Amino acid sequence: MSGCGGAMERGSGSGAEAQRAGPPEAEVGPGPSSSSLVSATGTNGKAVVCERCGSRVLGPGTARYRRRELFLPSMRQRVALGTEESSVKGDMLQEHWFVDDMYTFENVGFTKNVNNIKYLVCADCEIGPIGWHCLDDKKSFYVALDRVQHE
Repeated sequence: MSGCGGAMERGSGSGAEAQRAGPPEAEVGPGPSSSSLVSATGTNGKAVVCERCGSRVLGPGTARYRRRELFLPSMRQRVALGTEESSVKGDMLQEHWFVDDMYTFENVGFTKNVNNIKYLVCADCEIGPIGWHCLDDKKSFYVALDRVQHE
């Protein structure tokens, strides 16, 4: 399936997942909970690290703040993503660190393709997903602020 809008809508009854276009990125300032994390230039003012093992995902000043509604499966999901037999539980997250080059990451892994999306995970402990990448756009990588720590 091509096209990555970022949001997923759940099928009724069958558990099948379908992609739909999400809202475009919003060029707005950070919310009250994230304002201390965003520098005056709109980048991450602190290092972004894995919340489980503390491994560094992004160095300070390497990602830009973006608001975009994206669906990320639950980090405690026990079912295989992309299977039609089960419903994928997760969260619609709006605050992200945006990176336009995969080589900016210090430590990140990618899942197998799931409906034209690769989810980002910690490369050391494999916790995730912490972020989202659509295969249609080679220069868009998102790390959810709610799925990482900052130091």
